[in-house]
Amino acid sequence: MLNVFTLSNGRLFQEEIESLEELSKFRPIWVDLEDPTPEEKRWVRQYYGLSIPEDAIDDDIEESARFYEEDNGELHIRSDFLVADPDEPTQVRVAFILNMVNDQLRSHGVLFSIHDETVPAFRLLRMRARRMPGLMGDAKEVLLKLFDADAEYCADTLEGVYDELEQASKKVLAGDVGDEVASEVLAAIARQEDMNGRIRRNVMDTRRAVSFLMRSKMLDAEQFEEARQILRDIDSLDSHTTFLFDKINFLMDATVGFININQNKIIKLFSVASVALLPPTLIASVYGMNFKLMPELEWQYGYAWAIGLMIASALVPMWYFRRRGWLK
Repeated sequence: MLNVFTLSNGRLFQEEIESLEELSKFRPIWVDLEDPTPEEKRWVRQYYGLSIPEDAIDDDIEESARFYEEDNGELHIRSDFLVADPDEPTQVRVAFILNMVNDQLRSHGVLFSIHDETVPAFRLLRMRARRMPGLMGDAKEVLLKLFDADAEYCADTLEGVYDELEQASKKVLAGDVGDEVASEVLAAIARQEDMNGRIRRNVMDTRRAVSFLMRSKMLDAEQFEEARQILRDIDSLDSHTTFLFDKINFLMDATVGFININQNKIIKLFSVASVALLPPTLIASVYGMNFKLMPELEWQYGYAWAIGLMIASALVPMWYFRRRGWLK
C-alpha cells in the first residue's frame, strides 16, 4: 500500500496511490509504504529517484547500520515501533529515509517510511494532525512527530499495564488465594511483564533515533528543542517502567508466597496424619507378632481390645493436635 501525505492550510491530507500517474499529481512531505509491492517501489524509484534497500526492514540488520547518512544527503533511520496487541504484542521495524535534496521538493524534502505491518503510532499522528492544523510544516517535523506519537503510545500502553496490575493486585491482596486464582494472577503478571519489557526496549530504540537526529545537525533550533522534549518524555517513561518492574516483582513474590502456603497446608495434613497413625501401626505390629501364647487366642475379647486400643491411640493425638490449633 502506497500513501502520500500533503500539507494544505496547515492540515495533513492522505491520498492512497494506485498508479504512477496519480503519484505525479501530488507534492507530498511524507510517503508511506506499508508492505510495498515491487511495482510500488518502482514508482518511487522512477518519480523520486529513490532506491529502497532490500534489507530496509530486516530484523537481522546490524545495529551499527541502523542510523547513517548517505553522501547525497539522505538520512537513513531504522527504528522499532510498538504494537500493543493484548494477545501478542510485537514491535514493527520501520525504515525511514529523509530526502532533503530532492530537486522537485527542495524547500521541504520528503520523508519515506517503509514497514510491513500497520503501526498504531502512525494512525495516532494522522488523527492528531487532522484535529490540530499547523502541527507540522516539513518532513523533519513529521519524523519528530512520529517519534513523539510513539512515546505517547507507549505511555498510554503503560497506563493499561498499570490498570491490569491493579486488578491482579486486588486478587492477591484480598486474602485467601487458591491455586486457580494464583494461576490466573501469574498468567496476567507474565503478560504485563512482557509488555513492560517491550515498552522499555521500544523507548530505548526511540531515544537512539532521536539522539541521532539531533547529532545530524539537520534540525533547526525549534525542532532541536522539540527533540530534547521527546527525550525528556522518554526519560519519564523509563522511570515508570522501572516502577512497574518493581510492582510486578512484588506481586510475583506475593503470589508465589500464597502458593507455598497452600502447599505447606497440604504437607501439614500429611504430617499430622502420619504422626496420628503411628501409634495404631505400632500396636497392630505388636499384636501381629507370632507369639506362642497370643492374647487374642487366650482371651475372648482380645481382638476387640486390640482394635479399640488402636482407635484410641489414633484419636488421642488428633485431639491433642486440635487442641493446640495445629489442624486449623
